Amino acid sequence: QVSLVESEGGLVRTGASMRLSCVPSGHPSLRVTMGWFRRAPGKEREFVAALLRSDGVTAYADAVKGRFTISANNAENTVYLQMDNLKPEDTAVYYCAAAPKTLRIRLPQSYNFWGQGTQVTVSS
Repeated sequence: QVSLVESEGGLVRTGASMRLSCVPSGHPSLRVTMGWFRRAPGKEREFVAALLRSDGVTAYADAVKGRFTISANNAENTVYLQMDNLKPEDTAVYYCAAAPKTLRIRLPQSYNFWGQGTQVTVSS
């Protein structure tokens, strides 16, 4: 079993930056793949970014590429999502997710464990 504790999101203005963090616990083999997903009001959950901690491989959704960065601080056992140049369309509930090693890091069904979600609101 893996539990994921996410930091609080918040309300920011267009163009601002925000960093989300996720602290996973549980067997390390179950949280090799770490992902961030989001769900905007009235929309389906969508992939944002993912990191394969064993290889350092990352992937990003086209909508956030160049603006968001996923990283891990293994010493602190924390995974981060740095979000820069935020836009109103980034407004959503953001979820941290974990899975064993998988190549299908963009697919939500690949993830076994999910955080509680944190609201990020970007005002125009």
